[in-house]
Amino acid sequence: MKTVFTTGEAAKICKVSQQTIIRCFDNGQLKGFRVPGSRFRRIPREALYKFMKDNGIPTDALESGKRKVLLVDDDAELVELICKVLDEDGRFEVRVAQNGFDAGMMVKEYHPDLIVLDVMLPDINGKEVCHRVRADPSLEDVRILCISGLVEEDKVQELRLAGADDFLHKPFDVDVLIDRMCAQLDIEPAPAAAV
Repeated sequence: MKTVFTTGEAAKICKVSQQTIIRCFDNGQLKGFRVPGSRFRRIPREALYKFMKDNGIPTDALESGKRKVLLVDDDAELVELICKVLDEDGRFEVRVAQNGFDAGMMVKEYHPDLIVLDVMLPDINGKEVCHRVRADPSLEDVRILCISGLVEEDKVQELRLAGADDFLHKPFDVDVLIDRMCAQLDIEPAPAAAV
């Protein structure tokens, strides 16, 4: 479990901008230290926890240390496989929605760091889900990774314009999915298994 955070990591955990964290650090609201010989700021876990409590910021992201992922797909086998791999990975907390309506309800209540979104859902398409997430200012920090096997390049562009941050064609290797998720969440990709 991490004990010291950069301002960027603290910003992600608190769901605020890095500038806000730096400002709070510099004015003494958020305790921490500077790395000797540099201008880098570091925030100990207990100082960040106190800052979050004092400012009414939910501390669940800090307590579990896991990134929250909402997986939206109606393919039961794929969902089971992705959930199993992410569970084994240990860095993600996953919830599942099988249609766009459920996804819309869960995004508000769960506030995931990342949505892995199948474009072809039984009720509404992924582009519409992207539009709805992007229309809500309280969800601006949520990343969206779309997945689909039936999408041409021009449709991928439409998804990006609708608010998708990345796109992955099905079928895909789950390791590739995890690497893309890590890239979206600014976390280190998993070390390759020793041979």
